[in-house]
Amino acid sequence: MAMPKEKKAFDFWYAVHNTHIVHAPSRALETFGETRIHYFHLAELPDAPGKVRIREGRLEAHKPLLITPEAYVQEEMSGFGEQARQYLEFLKANQDSVRILQYGYRLSQEAFSEQIVTDSLDAVAERVVLGVKGSEDPFSAVIKGVDDPWDVSLIHFFWLHVNASAPVNVRDFEKARREEMADSTPRAVRDEVERAFAQAQANPALVKELGALLQKRGVFDRYQDRFFQLVRRG
Repeated sequence: MAMPKEKKAFDFWYAVHNTHIVHAPSRALETFGETRIHYFHLAELPDAPGKVRIREGRLEAHKPLLITPEAYVQEEMSGFGEQARQYLEFLKANQDSVRILQYGYRLSQEAFSEQIVTDSLDAVAERVVLGVKGSEDPFSAVIKGVDDPWDVSLIHFFWLHVNASAPVNVRDFEKARREEMADSTPRAVRDEVERAFAQAQANPALVKELGALLQKRGVFDRYQDRFFQLVRRG
């Protein structure tokens, strides 16, 4: 018998609201390469008080791509259950700036292992976090959640980490774009711009003239950080 929609919605929202990130990765997701997050998901067994299931695995994120909103539907995810997919669909439909989609992350979950231990959830979490810190892996995560549907917790965790990583990714993209523009800027233009910067640094009255030159030569984006530093200094 198919599960009613109301029951499915309750289950994934129950999982979302009972997801707690005990230890988050210390580094943002890679901008120009793939990221593998080593996760530990901890959950009390609902029918066995004092029993905790530890799931361990890796969550792989392909390198982000700047894509258009129309490409949202092309996002891929593999290794997740139906309710995790439904939660992602909810995020697609209800968030204006879904970082996981806006920057083209694709998720795949590698095979995981699990074990059941006898102890309190907090005590198990404390031991696992100590082990993770000892490994000095900047892409390790420890998550407390429900035993079923547990993979919704992974989607929720990844959603939070993508949003935390997005500013870093955007800065990296912008820096790479400026460097690419610099490589394509004629040497004569670069020399002219550098002379104008030197003059504006010596005489703040020339800053406005410098801005006009950058616009005229079509290189304002390339030099905007340096330009605004002069503006603030002036």
